[in-house]
Amino acid sequence: MFNIVLFGPPGAGKGTQAVKLAVAYNLEHLSTGDILRAEMSKNSPLGQKVKNLIEKGELVPDETVISIIGEKLRNAGNVVGFIFDGFPRTVEQAKALDKMLADEALEIAVMITLEVEENELIERIRLRGESSGRTDDSDTSIIKNRIRVYNEQTATVADYYKNQGKYVPVSNMGTIDETFSLLASEIDRRLQIAIKS
Repeated sequence: MFNIVLFGPPGAGKGTQAVKLAVAYNLEHLSTGDILRAEMSKNSPLGQKVKNLIEKGELVPDETVISIIGEKLRNAGNVVGFIFDGFPRTVEQAKALDKMLADEALEIAVMITLEVEENELIERIRLRGESSGRTDDSDTSIIKNRIRVYNEQTATVADYYKNQGKYVPVSNMGTIDETFSLLASEIDRRLQIAIKS
């Protein structure tokens, strides 16, 4: 099983690229953002709690996200692998993911970080907010807070995977297709290494 973490700040294009990669490599796409927004649309107790946090640009607690991902992994059935989009966001989540996968004799093959300049991130998120109606994407102060939270709390996850030799940075300042091509070449290289070993 081939498992990928697609990483990067808000607005880096993780969702767009994760969908394309999931189709290209027949992977199960696990997006914590999509899962949490689905709970919000159902107005469930979890959804209400999450909505309050997201509207402030803050992170959902580790134990909540870990529980959700754990349930998805257990109920995934027979899949080729997973692409994790928006998870893990903290080192604790990364450790929990490693443990959940290890319990099934699995691991993360590669963690790819999409790199985008901050001004570009803000503009992309604002445009996304205009087209999607997402309130957390429309307010510049909330957007900047989300990026600040990412830099303070989430960027350290990259170091966790660097220490495992699984970290790969990829620029996403080009077109969607250009970035996809860069991602695919990195994944193909890792797949070849996995086949040889």
